[in-house]
Amino acid sequence: MFFATKLQDFQISNKIISKVNQTGTIVNFYSFHSLTSDLLSSDEFNDFIASEFGWFLFLNKESNYKISINNIEIDYWNIIGENLEFDEKINEFDFSISFIRWNKNIGDKYFYYFLNEEQKECERKHTLFNNKTVDFHHSLYIISDYFNEFKITRLDQPTLDFDGKNQSDVVYKKLLKKLNEIVNNEEKKFIRDLKANKLIDGYNSKNIFPLFKNNEYEQLRKKDLEIVVKEIYCVQPKIFQGLKIPQSKTIVGFLNLLLDTDQRENVLDILENIIELSEDERCELSKALQKTKISSITNLIKMIENRLNVVTVLKTLVFELSKFTNERDHIQKIIENNYWLFGEQYHIVSADKNFETTLNNYLDFTENGKKNKEKLISKEKLKRPDIFIARKSEIIDSESNDYTIEENIIVELKRPSVVIGKTQYDQIENYIRFIINEPKFNSELRTWKLILVGKKVDEWIKDEYESNKEKGKRFLIKSVRNYEIYAMTWDDLFKIFNNRHRHIINKLDFKDTIIESLENKGLIMENDMPNELTKVILNK
Repeated sequence: MFFATKLQDFQISNKIISKVNQTGTIVNFYSFHSLTSDLLSSDEFNDFIASEFGWFLFLNKESNYKISINNIEIDYWNIIGENLEFDEKINEFDFSISFIRWNKNIGDKYFYYFLNEEQKECERKHTLFNNKTVDFHHSLYIISDYFNEFKITRLDQPTLDFDGKNQSDVVYKKLLKKLNEIVNNEEKKFIRDLKANKLIDGYNSKNIFPLFKNNEYEQLRKKDLEIVVKEIYCVQPKIFQGLKIPQSKTIVGFLNLLLDTDQRENVLDILENIIELSEDERCELSKALQKTKISSITNLIKMIENRLNVVTVLKTLVFELSKFTNERDHIQKIIENNYWLFGEQYHIVSADKNFETTLNNYLDFTENGKKNKEKLISKEKLKRPDIFIARKSEIIDSESNDYTIEENIIVELKRPSVVIGKTQYDQIENYIRFIINEPKFNSELRTWKLILVGKKVDEWIKDEYESNKEKGKRFLIKSVRNYEIYAMTWDDLFKIFNNRHRHIINKLDFKDTIIESLENKGLIMENDMPNELTKVILNK
């Protein structure tokens, strides 16, 4: 029983010798006026006791030690995030090592606790990872008879009268190296598995990453930047800790600029101006940057190869299998999954849907999730544009007013047997007339580009090219107010693709294996080939 007015001022009563081997300790508290049973049974108090004595209960779990409050046992496992056991033999000594990562901070410093064979603490030493990584709360308990006669000595402490072991002993030095290795590995695992992903998610939600366009190449660049930030964070978390949003944007922005040039290795120099890197950290980070560089290049090559396959298949459908190919089952399906052919930066609104559905998809995109569905009255609402893609751009006008302009593209695809002429032009012009007459579509801040695509164009279309030549836009056949109409052949589209990617395609030896692989399976260039080619492209 304790009687106390101060924490260190107490007396012990009822001292008796126990007649049983299994003993325990009962603590009774008296003369508390503001401490109630509800407080003692609260989660906060239980967590406090677990934080204070969890290590003791853990080390003595084989002895079935426990702490109970009002006959309810404290569950100290709630504060343990991870527990690992290691057995290490150094020279003739055996060491039992327990690594614990705590879910919450159980003290202001992290220690290696050296315990003798009776599990009594002989010494403790700070780990090398104090305050390095936020929330990496850890302790290591090392049990061995090696510590039966062990004491860490200090420079001002005489050692002549001490015959035991100290920190100068070769066994202790080897042990410390092993302990540092364990903590280093677990810290990196903790950062990679838990902290790094949270950092990336936080940077995305706070718009710390630069704005990347919604196309495959730009998204590859974004992924590369995310991987590099994650790798740097895993090597040296302090670089990103405690920064305000502008500071975070500055560092990430510089990284993005360097990664997009041949100065990738200069990332190391910039980081060393921010924080001192050890030689091991520098080597590790250099390897990480090289790894992400290779990954980025590989992904880019894979993307170009996939696009080249798409163009190859479209060429085959249009030029070699024209009598077996139609726009809805073949060309339409491939283009709606590869609309990058008409612009990298766009978002697909609809494919082969009527105008009422298209309008609601469009408003959902431009208004960030419009909930109320719009109804159209005109009979024209049942018309179905093949491909509708759009994007939003922030514009600053001459009066420095910011506003958003929406750029929209409607593509009308024609089967290979159709020659584009006045009839096809009238069809797509009817689309734009319906659009600009519909109040929900006709804002002057929306621009429209309508594109006809077919195997050939007739003389009427070629005359329209000449009529609009002075406007300096290739393939333009009409330009009025906020809309333009274009007519292109498939060969035009394929040439544009080749021009954009020539510098990569010419340097890489891409093999045309899609057609060959299908022919090797026994398929011939007849009516079943368009379906098989379409399946291959859609499944990539």
